Amino acid sequence: MPDPVRLAVVVLASRTPSESGEVEIRTAELGRWIGLSKSRTATAVVPALQESGLVTVETAEGEFKQHDGLLCRVQPMWAAQDVAGHPLNLAKKELATFLALMEAVMAPGWAHRDGSVTPAGLLGLRTGRGAATDRLALLLLVLEARENGWVRQRGGSVDTRRGRPVATLARLLGCTVPRAEQVLERLEDMQLVRRPRMKTVSKLNQRSRLVVPAVAAAHGHRAVADVQEERVEAPDPDFSDPDDTAGPSEAPKAGETVQLSEVEEVGRAEFAEPDVTATLHTDHPHMATPVVPPQRSCGFSGEGRGAEGRRPERACAGEDQAVDGETAAAGTGSPVAEGGPLRGEKPKESTVDERVEKRAAGAGAGGRPKAVGGGKAQQRRVDLPADLGLRVTLGPVSWLWRQLSGWQQDQVEEVARAELASLEGLLAVPGGAPRLLADRLTDRLEKTGGEALIRKPFGWLIGRGLVRRPLCSDRRCDDGTRLDTGGECENCGNVVHIRRARRAKIAAQIERELPHLGDDERRRVLEERLREQAAIETENQVWRREQARVKKARREEARAADQERAERERAAAAAADAVRQALACEDCGQQQAGGLCEACGYRRRTEALIVEAGMVAATWSADLADQADIAAVTAEARAALEREVAAVHTRYLGAMDQAAQDEDPAGVASVLAYGALQTVQEALPEFRHSALNRLGRTEEADAEARRAFKTEQGRRWFRHNPNGADAVAAATKAADTARERAAEYLLSTRLRQLREQAAARTEQAVAAPWTDRLPELAARQLDADMSGAVIA
Repeated sequence: MPDPVRLAVVVLASRTPSESGEVEIRTAELGRWIGLSKSRTATAVVPALQESGLVTVETAEGEFKQHDGLLCRVQPMWAAQDVAGHPLNLAKKELATFLALMEAVMAPGWAHRDGSVTPAGLLGLRTGRGAATDRLALLLLVLEARENGWVRQRGGSVDTRRGRPVATLARLLGCTVPRAEQVLERLEDMQLVRRPRMKTVSKLNQRSRLVVPAVAAAHGHRAVADVQEERVEAPDPDFSDPDDTAGPSEAPKAGETVQLSEVEEVGRAEFAEPDVTATLHTDHPHMATPVVPPQRSCGFSGEGRGAEGRRPERACAGEDQAVDGETAAAGTGSPVAEGGPLRGEKPKESTVDERVEKRAAGAGAGGRPKAVGGGKAQQRRVDLPADLGLRVTLGPVSWLWRQLSGWQQDQVEEVARAELASLEGLLAVPGGAPRLLADRLTDRLEKTGGEALIRKPFGWLIGRGLVRRPLCSDRRCDDGTRLDTGGECENCGNVVHIRRARRAKIAAQIERELPHLGDDERRRVLEERLREQAAIETENQVWRREQARVKKARREEARAADQERAERERAAAAAADAVRQALACEDCGQQQAGGLCEACGYRRRTEALIVEAGMVAATWSADLADQADIAAVTAEARAALEREVAAVHTRYLGAMDQAAQDEDPAGVASVLAYGALQTVQEALPEFRHSALNRLGRTEEADAEARRAFKTEQGRRWFRHNPNGADAVAAATKAADTARERAAEYLLSTRLRQLREQAAARTEQAVAAPWTDRLPELAARQLDADMSGAVIA
């Protein structure tokens, strides 16, 4: 939500009465609190509050139909009432403190009728663009500040051009770093926030602080509150960071042991943020070799360390080396100080280059290069993987990624891919897994304290950063948060409730069984029984896991057996289909027709439809007890359909070329058979419609229609006027419906009777003798295989 809306919710929460829980406020007054005009508040803030669902707003219209009076209820605070321990269940004194803090920060100020004046808060007179953001930022900083006014700053690596205070404010506001920098500059211009620094003896700036002077002054820390510092300029990127260099060698004063002076720098800072630089080393005696001035790539601390990301050597490293190769260093150095210059000397080759040369030498001598932690030599990648999902996922830990070796990067990439695949199966909306995993890494970094505190990047990423840490048995739980909804895991709450209930139950049992125990002894017995219960639960969990493993093995065995059986069935079906495809047509003898060729299949279906059409015609025009009459009607229907089929054949043959007919006679036969099938299919609905019309005029249908007409006409709502227009219309409709149902019933009943008679005649038919069947079989032509068999 926009900052004005967020600030409006906070203002309404602070002004919520403890008695009613509802705030009565005018739109103009709410606008004064958040720094906006009345019209802007009525048109932008109030509708957004209503849409957010956090605040219930009842409006009273003004003279021009605008939202003038508001009756607001902050729903989270309303729901937290009478809930013990809820952070939003504020007592009356807590609400009073909350309101007093809001008034001190951003109260608009009032002139009362008795002449008294309530002064405005720190930002009470700040209005216009960005006013709400500035007020919200100052409120957050005040809440984060300690008694001395110092604000605890964000840990980890930050952008040194803008500094850690800007990154801290960006984290508090939930905005980008450039926007937070603009807000912090505005607060500094109004002298509400300051960034003091301590200055070291070596003339280097220590890390900057973020101070709220009003908080410090309220607690009596005026020395800190009076410190002021200008903003930090970014250094020239072509040179190494001057914060990493050593200062001029100065002889320390007698008895001086500290490196930080007691005077804070007020002038303009000339160096970048030193938060990520090396630790300052101690001063040396005045007879030490002078330090050469800063120059490009000269090997100051922070440079020349290779790609290990290790810490710089101690201060005495490199003291025995010559400065320019001609003048030897004065004094004696440590015998173990080798390489890693901190004093400006020309650096040696990095240890990474030395290891590469050693591996190359070993490979040249007949050996193979050995990979660290893997089975093949791999190159470290500085950039993140090319895959967009992995780039989004590993973005928060890009600095840790650069510290990994090539093999470790491959392992982290593999684990990240597996975690992304598992998250995609849990989310309702696809494509959100990379962002969700990046948020997980960000949260884990915050809990750790930043990337700088991670000593083993590979172990942290594999064992803590990327892995899911469920607090319950739900697969969607991660640190008590639902992965699919982002809300709190309800199952975790159930687990906590169950554990608390078990603890209370055991405590009640101990109180009942051992009522005379002291508090310490009762606590000891309670802990022992809780441990016993935990051990029992662990055994049960192990047993359940074993049972689940056995069941899983059984399911896998059954699944494998089913797959094997399915494979056998598919193989048998394929073999049977191959055999069937090799059979000749039963009707025409065409080879490789699968037992029935296409044309003969169409003909069989056409014959069945013709028989069906004849039976439909016989249901109304023939005496079902007279077989001769049925046969005559069926023959007449067949003749009519055959005439239509013949006309279709003539039309098809006239449209075909004679050469095409001679070239593919089987195809022509299939086309003609299909045309006959389509003709009969189109004619069958006409036969059925005609039969329903005729059967609807039978005595049975008329009797059913009359009964339905009388029944509908005799309804109680038509008794006062049974012959009225409405009654007659309803009765007529009921009679028509009854007539149609009677006709359909008669048709289905008579068709069933005709089919039973046809089946009985088929069963009674005697097979034709061989003397009648042999001439038909002799007329068939033999294929090549059968002819060869007969000749042999």
